[in-house]
Amino acid sequence: MPKQHWLVKSEPFKYSWDEFVADGQTYWDGVRNYEARNNLAAMKKGELALYYHSNEGKEVVGVARVVGESYPDPTTDDERWVVVDFEPVVAFAEPVSLATIKSDAPLADIALIKRSRLSVVPIRKKEFDRILKLGKTRLPRS
Repeated sequence: MPKQHWLVKSEPFKYSWDEFVADGQTYWDGVRNYEARNNLAAMKKGELALYYHSNEGKEVVGVARVVGESYPDPTTDDERWVVVDFEPVVAFAEPVSLATIKSDAPLADIALIKRSRLSVVPIRKKEFDRILKLGKTRLPRS
C-alpha cells in the first residue's frame, strides 16, 4: 500500500520551522479536533508531511517525516488525544504561499483549501509533489 502524505500546520509564533529544525525532533501536540486527531492516528512511520506556517506567513516552509506513530498526548490527561513524533527533512528553497496554492489549478482540491480549519490533513502524492516543485525543493536521497 502506498504511503500517505500529509500537511501539518503550526503558527510560527508558537512553534516555527526554525525551532523544529533546532530541536531536531518533536511530537505534534495540542490537536483538539476529532478529524485532525484521526489523521494523526492514521500516520505511519516514514510518511512525509508538508510543514505549513498558519496565520502568520501562510506558507509551506518545509517537509517533516513521521518517526514515531501515535501515542497518548502527554500534554493532557484526556485519553482521547494523541501525538505523533516528527523530524525535519528539508526546508523549502522558496516557501509556497497559500495564495500561490489557491491560484494553482492542479491544487484546486487540496485539503489545505477544502478543509482549511483542520491543522492536520491528508494530501495526495501529486499535490505533495506539486508543492515541492513550486517551492523549488527536492527531497534528499534516503
